[in-house]
Amino acid sequence: MLSISPVPSFSLTSVKSLRFSFFPKVSKFITATSQTPNSTPETITRVNNSGLKLNETVEVTKGKLRLDSWISSRVHGVSRARVQSSIRQGLVSVNGQVIDKVSHNVKAGDEVYCMISKLQPLRAEAEDIPLDIVYEDQHVLVVNKPPHMVVHPAPGNPSGTLVNGILHHCSLPCVAAYSDEEEETFSDDEEMSSVRPGIVHRLDKGTSGLLVVAKDEYSHAHLAEQFKLHTIERVYISLTCGVPSPSQGRIDVPIGRDSNNRIRMAAIPGSLSRGRARHAASRYKVIETLAGGGSALVEWRLETGRTHQIRAHAKYMGVPLLGDEVYGGTKSMALSLLQKRVSRSDQEEIINLVSRMDRPCLHAIVLGFEHPCTGETIKFSCPPPPDLAEIVGLLRRSGRQKVE
Repeated sequence: MLSISPVPSFSLTSVKSLRFSFFPKVSKFITATSQTPNSTPETITRVNNSGLKLNETVEVTKGKLRLDSWISSRVHGVSRARVQSSIRQGLVSVNGQVIDKVSHNVKAGDEVYCMISKLQPLRAEAEDIPLDIVYEDQHVLVVNKPPHMVVHPAPGNPSGTLVNGILHHCSLPCVAAYSDEEEETFSDDEEMSSVRPGIVHRLDKGTSGLLVVAKDEYSHAHLAEQFKLHTIERVYISLTCGVPSPSQGRIDVPIGRDSNNRIRMAAIPGSLSRGRARHAASRYKVIETLAGGGSALVEWRLETGRTHQIRAHAKYMGVPLLGDEVYGGTKSMALSLLQKRVSRSDQEEIINLVSRMDRPCLHAIVLGFEHPCTGETIKFSCPPPPDLAEIVGLLRRSGRQKVE
């Protein structure tokens, strides 16, 4: 039985402002628009914190408290990844004993000594790659990522990534990669050798849209904390194969690695207590039904940030994203739903568009966060790229019904 809870209607102001009524067919990349801060962030000098020392006693706490989490809460402006690196290098001791396990639990009365490790040189090369920059100041960079671009170098994708392009555009903090069960932004089994300078969160290779990058370590730590506390506003739109029912709701189903396919995640009800998956919650709302019910334009708001969360939850609901071959939104499924619902004059075009769609129809359309240095809340939006805009336009011609 599907675990979907109805939710009260929520505001679509930010999305409606993007004029969903019409996505023009275009042949070039659409320039993103943004709502910029009212004031320019003040100049703040940051040091790299190498050699910074902490010597404190843990105060009374409830429940388990990880060593890396506690140190991160006590050292201002240093990323948790760098704290973990310091622990692994033997630069941290508890009650006089060196601890090299980041998940070591501390308790009230423990004496903790830590020296922050040196910044490590980056292992990513700068490349002259065109970037669609939505906003930039001294501390943060907001980019509209095109589909098919990988965010950071990793085994199998050593170059041509967003990070390579950003390194050519500006310098980035040397923030080490890390992975653990409490981190909301990256998956558990990503290799430590991957390079993510300045990257706080990411989008899948096939997903287009907005992504924020930190240009200094203080901003990285501040933004990472916002993601951890779920205060970042993230809105996505997608095209689904079929129409979600009910038309809006909240999916609270854990997500874990698919036991039958290691490159795929799966929504696994009841798996949280057995440790097979991690808590994942998504809110969705159907904006429009298209092509007589063959597809839908759906808005998603994430409460957590699991790997492939929207794609896995959409599959769980029985309405995989159009173009998502990994999660069931295959070309054959899309055509079986759409061909009989579009006019004869549009059938050839829909076959061509669906056949050319080589990525999930998913776009990060809104991103809002607190500026790490000014404290001002800023929000950005960008329309979908041409491939998604074109197929939405065609499906609307074949029947469109707005959902209030």
